[in-house]
Amino acid sequence: MNQEQLQRLEIARLFHRFGFGPKPGEFAAAISQGAAATRSQLLTVPQSDKGLASIREPQLTDLGKFPPPGTTARAAFATEMRRQRRDLAIWWLDRMALADNALTERMTWFWHGHWATSIGKVEYALPMYLQNQRLRANALGNFADQARAMILDGALQYWLDGGDNTVTAPNENLAREFMELFTLGVDRYFETDVQTVARALTGYRVVRSNGAVTFNPKNHDSSKLAFLGTSGTFTAEKLSDFIVSRDDCAQFIAERIWYRFISDTSPLPEKNGIKTSFAKRDIASAIRATATSSAISDLKYSQVKPPIDWFISVCRALRITPSKLSKPDQALNFLDKLGQVPFSPPNVGGWPAGEAWLTAGSAQYRLQIAQILLAQGDLSSIKQSPIANRVDALADLLGVPLWSARTQSALESVTEDPARIFLLGVSTPEYLVSL
Repeated sequence: MNQEQLQRLEIARLFHRFGFGPKPGEFAAAISQGAAATRSQLLTVPQSDKGLASIREPQLTDLGKFPPPGTTARAAFATEMRRQRRDLAIWWLDRMALADNALTERMTWFWHGHWATSIGKVEYALPMYLQNQRLRANALGNFADQARAMILDGALQYWLDGGDNTVTAPNENLAREFMELFTLGVDRYFETDVQTVARALTGYRVVRSNGAVTFNPKNHDSSKLAFLGTSGTFTAEKLSDFIVSRDDCAQFIAERIWYRFISDTSPLPEKNGIKTSFAKRDIASAIRATATSSAISDLKYSQVKPPIDWFISVCRALRITPSKLSKPDQALNFLDKLGQVPFSPPNVGGWPAGEAWLTAGSAQYRLQIAQILLAQGDLSSIKQSPIANRVDALADLLGVPLWSARTQSALESVTEDPARIFLLGVSTPEYLVSL
């Protein structure tokens, strides 16, 4: 690649990895202003976002306990629960698609996959919504604050059986995942540490329907505990602060950021600016270090777009609001078939990455979704472009740095048909994979 092409590559990665792709006109404008100015713009969250202003919060209520099976009340309860869960998922898709500056939504999505909690077990929408708000509030803040909020988050507590953890019968699920998947990583603690941390997390109870967490001292182990080289008495917050302060935590979070934003196949280099920038647990600093790293324009660090990234980037290109589709449920059904729906990670480890998303079946589903979106979207930027310029116009619309010779030839053969060239474009390797 020459310098001009490398700049397009860098700008494309900034849009797709730290947002959800450009809206019409944004990529061409970014090329004109250069990578440095684009990076600054994308990484600076405005005080207000006009794109989000029109989105109403989902109407969620505390539904209380499940009524007895087979009753009229149970049927009405189930209907309302489905409605709330559906509205919650579509509300978040709207936020991703409409945000003018998508960094906060991108980071909220990243942390949702990190603190992976599934509505499949929680079932109620309200506690999942409250967790989502906690993640958004701390998405670019201090990780110590985020971890302290999450260890007492009702949805996460229920998801990992925190409410079943008592001094007489410790449950290790939350303790194990808090260290292994959320703060330290594998092989950075011992099994005895899991057992001790579980004791420190005893005494908390969760109201499943609304996520309220309470503390009962009678069910808490208040004895002096020793783990990870320290000892003392611990509340959940004090425990979280200690674990997050460890160097292993800085290393682990740097590794997770690298994995999701740079490469899911190459390990974090020993010398990197991400961990250093995370020294005070400042998330925004770590993300800025990631976005300014030379790796962002290194050809070897390609990434496959997961289904949500692909779907939202198509919506943004076509100026589509997911909730205003003629059949919003249809989009959710397709995303379910592709394997990625908001609030429904497959397990506590979150969603997979890389080539797991590139299957023959997923290609067919993507084409079907794209056809539905295209029929209801705005393709004026391609239609108004001269036929001879449409291949380049499509690259700018989709935020693609460069077409291969083979793709270029295929696109040139359908330039007279705006719909066909768009469908082909969103199915190309160059769009499915961030080069």
